[in-house]
Amino acid sequence: MSTRDTNRGMSSSLWNRIMPNKRSPARDADRPMVYQIRIKGHLVPQWTVWFEGLTITLEEDGDTLLTGPVVDQAALYGFLKKVRDLGMPLLSVNSVELSRQVIKHNTC
Repeated sequence: MSTRDTNRGMSSSLWNRIMPNKRSPARDADRPMVYQIRIKGHLVPQWTVWFEGLTITLEEDGDTLLTGPVVDQAALYGFLKKVRDLGMPLLSVNSVELSRQVIKHNTC
């Protein structure tokens, strides 16, 4: 076990199962991942332009949900930087499975 693995408190085999170094075929498609970014507080819909077309949903609990395709990790970090620049607390960031999205749309 390397020092790096010991510092994580887990064996390298466990780390590799949690964080595999192989690309997932489902994620290798030529389409961007869909993300949901939840922030505390409401944004007005005019911020859609600044968030490059992400859908802004105002939740009843006072949170804002930004949802949409993100082409790569650099673009995701760009969106997170914009949230930081607004000074609004970041609550969560989740990738959304496309099959889950279709189910969501069908149940609405």
